[in-house]
Amino acid sequence: MSTVGVLAVVAGMAVAVAAVGGAALTARRVAGTADAAALAAADTASGAVSGYPCDAAARVTAAAGWQLTECHVDGLIATVTVAGAYGGVPLDARSRAGPPDVSSP
Repeated sequence: MSTVGVLAVVAGMAVAVAAVGGAALTARRVAGTADAAALAAADTASGAVSGYPCDAAARVTAAAGWQLTECHVDGLIATVTVAGAYGGVPLDARSRAGPPDVSSP
């Protein structure tokens, strides 16, 4: 009987570790997509790519299977927020791209 209990605990822990690992991987994918979308928007804002910055960010986000929830462009700086989910748990990632801040030493 104790063998069955130990196996049940080990199986339960394996499922929990797999769920946490999957959520962490999905969060990194959402963050990577936010980075790529912000870069696409900043490239478009700078004129390196034709089009509208937030449209470019939305295309990158849609290609990755996530949703662009916010996009703001201030001059050459683009800030985006991307939403995703893992097992019903919402995940958001925000990213900013643009030229470097030259006022910092």
